[in-house]
Amino acid sequence: MATPTPTDITLHRVSRELELTFADGLSRRLPCEYLRVFSPSAEVRGHGPGQEVLVFGKERVNIDRIDPVGNYAVKLVFDDGHDTGIYSWEQLYELAAQFEENWQSYLARLEEAGVRREA
Repeated sequence: MATPTPTDITLHRVSRELELTFADGLSRRLPCEYLRVFSPSAEVRGHGPGQEVLVFGKERVNIDRIDPVGNYAVKLVFDDGHDTGIYSWEQLYELAAQFEENWQSYLARLEEAGVRREA
């Protein structure tokens, strides 16, 4: 089964959220912080299993620009200078569909590392 493609992508700069709506009806507003810390870039994911980097301190990060990449992805350019992650439709869909689980896992990893998020 093919991954549903986005039918709408809207950046809400004030709330620092990216709103995604997919062809199957899934709609979600994802915090820019979430998209930044779950970037598909090698800088965040590493080059293999076990090389993932725990990114933190991105509570106030925003997206400066959204660049299309063919008909299969977008490149998100963040205001902290990060611009190397290409988010395929499949990755965006998974990030949207699994937001709660991913976010709770991220918060647990921060706690394990002794890192606190800004209020």
